[in-house]
Amino acid sequence: MYKQFLEYQRSSMNAQETFVKITDNMQATVEYLKQSFGARGVATDNIYFEEDPSKSVLILNILWHTISFTTRWNNQPQALYRGVEAPMISGRIIAMKGNFNEIVKNVKESEQLQAVLEQEVASLFIPAERSQNCIIKINHLGNREFYINHMDAPREFLLKVIETICGGGIYHEEQRQQ
Repeated sequence: MYKQFLEYQRSSMNAQETFVKITDNMQATVEYLKQSFGARGVATDNIYFEEDPSKSVLILNILWHTISFTTRWNNQPQALYRGVEAPMISGRIIAMKGNFNEIVKNVKESEQLQAVLEQEVASLFIPAERSQNCIIKINHLGNREFYINHMDAPREFLLKVIETICGGGIYHEEQRQQ
């Protein structure tokens, strides 16, 4: 258990550092998008991000899209199943479509994680060892894993989530045929 605790401690620290770097990258992305859209005459009022006071949730707005990131639920050692290899103790950053606060509003605390996972788009798993790659899992790609080094993970994860959510269109709702 001591080894598990040490891995948990290091992976939590790495996850928190990664989350801070995602925040920095988000600020730069928002500034870039504002300049890019503004130069084309598009109003940029709906391009911004906010961080909750606990510093465990980021909410990014890009025009009509809302994307949230959270490090909540990293409060105990948790492992990513590796098949034949030993499970990888890791921190996790969950990205979801929608506003985190709206997703968990009126949901019992014990059921909030499940509510978030229903809106999950992707997760970034951050291991204890910096020499070991981080893993991005994207839901709509059958949870296919993308391996990425610690240095590139914050920027690449943010951009991959933005691309996934903002890159597709939103379909008109239609009455379903019975």
